[in-house]
Amino acid sequence: MVEEKRERWNARGSFIMAAIGSAVGLGNIWRFPYIAYKNGGGAFLIPYFIALFTAGIPLVILEYSLGQYMQGAAPKAMKKVKKSFEFIGWWALGIGSIISFYYCVVMAWSWKYLLASFNMEWGENTKDYFFNKVLHISKGPFEIGGIQWEVLIGLALTWVLIYFIIYKGVNRVGKVVNITVPLPIIMLIILFIRGITLPGALKGINYYLEPNFAILLDWRVWLEAYSQIFFSLSLGFGIMIAYASYMPKESDVANNAFIMSLANCATSFFGGFAVFSILGYLSVMNNIDITKLKLSGPGLAFVTYPLALYKLPALGALFSIAFFVMLLTLGIDSAFSIVEAIVSGIHDKWNINKEKLTLIFCIVGFLSGIIFTTGSGLYWLDIVDHWMSNFGLGIIGLLECILLYYFFDFKKIKEYINSVSEIKVGLWWDICIGFITPAILGFSLIFNFNQEFTKSYESYPMKALLIGGWGIAVLCMIFGIFMMKMKGNRVKG
Repeated sequence: MVEEKRERWNARGSFIMAAIGSAVGLGNIWRFPYIAYKNGGGAFLIPYFIALFTAGIPLVILEYSLGQYMQGAAPKAMKKVKKSFEFIGWWALGIGSIISFYYCVVMAWSWKYLLASFNMEWGENTKDYFFNKVLHISKGPFEIGGIQWEVLIGLALTWVLIYFIIYKGVNRVGKVVNITVPLPIIMLIILFIRGITLPGALKGINYYLEPNFAILLDWRVWLEAYSQIFFSLSLGFGIMIAYASYMPKESDVANNAFIMSLANCATSFFGGFAVFSILGYLSVMNNIDITKLKLSGPGLAFVTYPLALYKLPALGALFSIAFFVMLLTLGIDSAFSIVEAIVSGIHDKWNINKEKLTLIFCIVGFLSGIIFTTGSGLYWLDIVDHWMSNFGLGIIGLLECILLYYFFDFKKIKEYINSVSEIKVGLWWDICIGFITPAILGFSLIFNFNQEFTKSYESYPMKALLIGGWGIAVLCMIFGIFMMKMKGNRVKG
């Protein structure tokens, strides 16, 4: 049977906006400022931008070219490289599926906070509000506790939105991102303007940018920079391969990759100003050193920042609404891009009706996320995310580089990119894909594995780590093998 005509983005701009929306997510607002703050402030920008040009952009170009040249999502594209490589594509989508299950729960917290913003019901004790009134956190991962119904409703709402955004295909996605990508940027600008007018704002910004060049001698800072670049650009999920597969083969590859990558990093950098101006204000209002605020990932967004918003002298509720609308719009683009990559991969192999397929996956995603809405949900989220982020995605990126550079006609991909792109790739790209990126990813994985066997992650029980860590990782590998072995067909579902 003749293969059906592939979907197309309604414009090049829609593809770029969707790619930016996927890359620019919750981590840009809470992870990048924290990592920069922890690793030398302004000095961290040196390894960060070196990582961008030696790993981030080269890998984005690679994933774009793979999807666009092969005209398929990750499994189909990898299979066209070599039949046995299809497994890598499915493994990437398995990891993406797991990440989507808990990522949507973080968005569910944001729905709860958006509703609470109208009267800022969290008060001054934001830590108690988050852990005891929103999460009702238990004492450990095996003390499940009850389901938090407000979080569950937020989770359901998130999956319903994902379904209605992507079930009609990338044409609708292209229209949605024209709203969901600019909106959080506007909200970020509003928060930045408010932040820099507050007492102590410059103190926070100075702390954010003050360079500590001595810390650059620590190789772990460089690993952090490469890790931040790799994960913030949505690499290893199969997202960029799927999105690029809906572009015509003659579309520019390298130029699109540069635009998306630079836009993502600029958002992260600018987000740091909005965050640290508020944190500087908070430190002044509480008469404590900014280092005592004890920044962390979710804690920054759901504990520290809400406290600063509560203490604003005026219009605190309005800026709280702006902040959580920003988080939700940042999160939804990343969430539905993961689902789109998975649905595209399955559709490519079996040609199942995408509306039905999207509905089935969204139901599975909602049901799988319920465990993260319980009293022990935060523990399981932390454990699973640790393994997916530190091992799963890193291994996929490493395999992409090695397999495509050493076991495929890499020259063919390079010639294709240069035939359609304004920006030409040369020896720089070869060195990055063939040597620098796999060396950094390989070293990072070895370091992380060593850390796992040296001490228990966050002192969690070993049984929990085996189930939520190694168990989920092995499950993703089994999923990849199973999907590869299943026979595809071209029957329209």
